[in-house]
Amino acid sequence: MLVSEVVRAVAAARSIALSLGLAADDVTVLHDSNKLTLRLLPCDVVARVAPVTHQVARFEVDLAQRLAGAGCPVAVPDPRVEPRVHERDGFVVTLWTHYASVASREASPADYADALQRLHAGMSRLDVPTPHFTDRVEQARLLVANRDRTPALPDADRELLGDTLRSLGRVVGERGGVEQLLHGEPHPGNVLATPHGLVFIDLETCCRGPVAFDLAHAPEAVGERYPAVDQELLRACRILVLAMITTWRWDRDDRLPDGRRLGAEWIGRIRTALDRHGFDVHG
Repeated sequence: MLVSEVVRAVAAARSIALSLGLAADDVTVLHDSNKLTLRLLPCDVVARVAPVTHQVARFEVDLAQRLAGAGCPVAVPDPRVEPRVHERDGFVVTLWTHYASVASREASPADYADALQRLHAGMSRLDVPTPHFTDRVEQARLLVANRDRTPALPDADRELLGDTLRSLGRVVGERGGVEQLLHGEPHPGNVLATPHGLVFIDLETCCRGPVAFDLAHAPEAVGERYPAVDQELLRACRILVLAMITTWRWDRDDRLPDGRRLGAEWIGRIRTALDRHGFDVHG
């Protein structure tokens, strides 16, 4: 979120919490990207704040409730207030349960794989309108092709990323097999280790596609413990996802600290992985 908007966004979240009887004297920024994630104290609620043009807040609240009802390990809206989207001063705000973390405990690959399998099991029973994973791949490909948006991307790297996104997007689409609702980005940053087990957050990236596309966001050891996964397909998905997140690091508006250095480093990893696994993306 733009720095100029952060103060207003925090004020909007506090105002809404107070209007609902939730004390919000202290505010901590937990995450700042396309939306702002805040912890409000002493009420201890997590507020997610986005510009009013951001249209997935209602979807995220509804989906979280449906998945939790199916027994899936997901974060849920705060039970003290009505689960709805609030609007204030040009922002939409949703209020979520804050989960105590187990800082000393890193999620084991087996626990991670089990939690993701349970999430997928619940998602497989839901039929909700979402983008296809190839829509997200195409968004990345269009960003690569847009020199105004990615002006610092060297030509050779631009060609590599474009070819990789186009070729492996097609490969995964053709070989992926059964498709279902996916989290979209179940990487470690979207997994909370709580005293009651792992919980997935941030459902705004949900899409449809093969389970291997989700697994590509998790550590490799997780994919090795997830049952009945086509490892060749998973390797293709890992390179595809790496090409996507590398592309975002070259976006002129990207705000990830040290993002440009990471983008250059990841392009080298893409080249190495393509050679190692024999993927020809230039055909």
